[in-house]
Amino acid sequence: MSLTIKTCTTGDINDLIQIAQQSYREHYTYLWLDNGEGYIQSNFNFDKFQGELSDPNAAFFLIHDGPAPVGLIKLNLNSATGVFSADTTLELERIYFIKEASGKGLGKEAINFVLNFAKQRGKSIIWLKAMDSSAAVEFYKKRGFQITAETELNYPNLRDEFRKMYVMVLHLYVPSPL
Repeated sequence: MSLTIKTCTTGDINDLIQIAQQSYREHYTYLWLDNGEGYIQSNFNFDKFQGELSDPNAAFFLIHDGPAPVGLIKLNLNSATGVFSADTTLELERIYFIKEASGKGLGKEAINFVLNFAKQRGKSIIWLKAMDSSAAVEFYKKRGFQITAETELNYPNLRDEFRKMYVMVLHLYVPSPL
């Protein structure tokens, strides 16, 4: 496996757009009455990524399998959830892969990257939201995440049966500095 994960800059916006749009169309159109086009156009465009990349609380990474980008990760570096404060938590907001990258173990490697990233920053909690109907819930459970809460999405054109999300939390062991 020739997996590499690199930190994104504004020079990577076109790759981020391409990966986000392709991945979303390949995996998530069934969730929407409009095949997700409204969501894609409002969330995966140049201005949106430029704004998110300029946010000091956000970190984006492109995942490459060989020379080509096949996925992306978006983290929110200080993002409170439930009883956990922002200084101890990191949110995994997005992890997307294009279809051709599925089933190669890249998701496991990407999660390991996020775990190491969080530990290096002294975080003790990683959290995320996953659709209750998604196979990703079991993927995250296998990696130690636990469902701690439920929430609902209120996007227009989202099918009613896909509005429920789980909040999932992973507790990390972070050694205290000597």
